[in-house]
Amino acid sequence: MGLDGKLALVTGASRPHGIGRATALALARAGADVVVTGFHNMDGANSLAQEIAAMGRRSKALKVDATDYGDVKKGYAEIKAELGPIDILINNAALMNHNVTIAKTTIEEWDYEVKLCLNSAFYCVKEAWADMCGRTWGRIINITSVAGVLGGYGQTSYGAAKAGLIGLAKSIALEGARFNITANCVIVGISQTDAAAKLPEPVLEKVAKRTAIGRAAKPEEIADGVLFAVSSPYMTGAVVNMLGGLDLFVF
Repeated sequence: MGLDGKLALVTGASRPHGIGRATALALARAGADVVVTGFHNMDGANSLAQEIAAMGRRSKALKVDATDYGDVKKGYAEIKAELGPIDILINNAALMNHNVTIAKTTIEEWDYEVKLCLNSAFYCVKEAWADMCGRTWGRIINITSVAGVLGGYGQTSYGAAKAGLIGLAKSIALEGARFNITANCVIVGISQTDAAAKLPEPVLEKVAKRTAIGRAAKPEEIADGVLFAVSSPYMTGAVVNMLGGLDLFVF
């Protein structure tokens, strides 16, 4: 399925080796115009938008605080005024910020991580919804994590938020079906991203060896799963497994 004439928004796409960047480029190669958001690293977001524009696509980098609904709303208004309504929404913005036990997790840390990983996705859906319904076409993808289905030691807020993204997508799928709007998740395990690189090397090696394939995923491989979900007109409420067998009984 070609995506010519479709406008995509990929949140959290500013990291140089991130899933957001790889996904934005994959969508552009498939024909879509692409808006990318960032917050702390706007140099990365701007560079990505320029790369997409060089492919002959319309593109824009937008600084958005994904935890603030007012800022998301303002960003959407700017996108719509300049480029038109969003057809494809990739909820990728996330942060695995602290990796500490329940006893050490503060309420502020919990609130921030849930807002960034889960609330932000609903904020974006809320803003895109009316246009998608009115145009009777939409594709919504939530990027979730193995921590959302298997849990993670020291990842209570992150795991809970990522699990919430799955429930959110399934509910969206039910409400959106009559409007030709599909909603799916892509679940990620260990990947060769900037975020994963912050983990200790022994941890990365241990998790990679636990996968059936025996290595971490490349961001481009995750982007392939996203593009598959976007391209399917019939799949909805599904979780595309890009774990490399991390959820299998490997020994």
